[in-house]
Amino acid sequence: MNVEKKNVGIIGASGYGGNELVRLVLGHPNFKLAYVAADSNAGKKLSDMLPWIEEKDDLEIEKWSPDARTEPLQNLDLVFISLPTGMSKRAEQEIPDRTKIVDLGGDHRFVEGWTYGLADIWPDHIRGSKRVANPGCYPAAALTALAPLVCFPLTNVIIDAQSGISGAGRGGGGGMAYAEVNEDLSAYKLFVHDHTAEIGRALSAIRMLADFEIPVTFTPHLVPMTRGILATCYLTGTHSTEGCFELAREYYKNSPFVRVTEKSPHSKWTTGSNLAFVSYASNGKTIIAIGAIDNLVKGAAGQAVQNANLMFDFEVTAGLEAMPLWP
Repeated sequence: MNVEKKNVGIIGASGYGGNELVRLVLGHPNFKLAYVAADSNAGKKLSDMLPWIEEKDDLEIEKWSPDARTEPLQNLDLVFISLPTGMSKRAEQEIPDRTKIVDLGGDHRFVEGWTYGLADIWPDHIRGSKRVANPGCYPAAALTALAPLVCFPLTNVIIDAQSGISGAGRGGGGGMAYAEVNEDLSAYKLFVHDHTAEIGRALSAIRMLADFEIPVTFTPHLVPMTRGILATCYLTGTHSTEGCFELAREYYKNSPFVRVTEKSPHSKWTTGSNLAFVSYASNGKTIIAIGAIDNLVKGAAGQAVQNANLMFDFEVTAGLEAMPLWP
């Protein structure tokens, strides 16, 4: 049966997350890419930025700014906003109420009127929503690993996470040059990273603890690889290793993108895919929960498309069936 395709726009198409959105939307059976906007590449064709674009899909990249021409936004069914945190609110104001929005930035997470879009954990909350806030990339990895264990006392959760440099975005700024990050490892934003509070609030919501933020100690690290996140989480608990696996297998039994694996996962297992790998280990006192994702797909564009599928009641896997690249 032929389904009329939904007209889709991407604001922030020049960034790495925006590039991934272009790729996924063009491969989606129910979406038609009708509008792309950016700042740095405005006025160019999509194919100037992404040479693999076919002629039939080539669009001119519109200029995006607070004073941007907004008429094309009036005819869209869905808009992905892939802008740095702090810039999405202005974009949202130009989009009609009837148009569905998925915001990949941090402006609308846990904001009234927006659904927090952790798609493998809250699919029923997302179905039918008009405004969905994508989780951050680190929370997507850590929360996917921790969610099956929320029955345990979460008095203090420690998360040690590593990300590839694409997580800083195309405009990552100083310190992101190859010569500086190659053969280097560093921790950053200790105790002040925005994702710390986000993870705590999400864990509380999963556990249904209203107005209470579970204490989280989160240390992000930058590693010299292009893609991928590995989040290693520590919590107190007496459950056995096998008991943790049983909880996770039951929790994700209907989730097509979450793989529960007894092997310790590698970030590279997820490259280019919307998959998340989770694994567990316990010594009877401390439980280690590990989550691995591709930060640009499951941690950004792939999760956004998964959310959009739920919003339109499409097959949740539509446009996201690609397996990881290897090696």
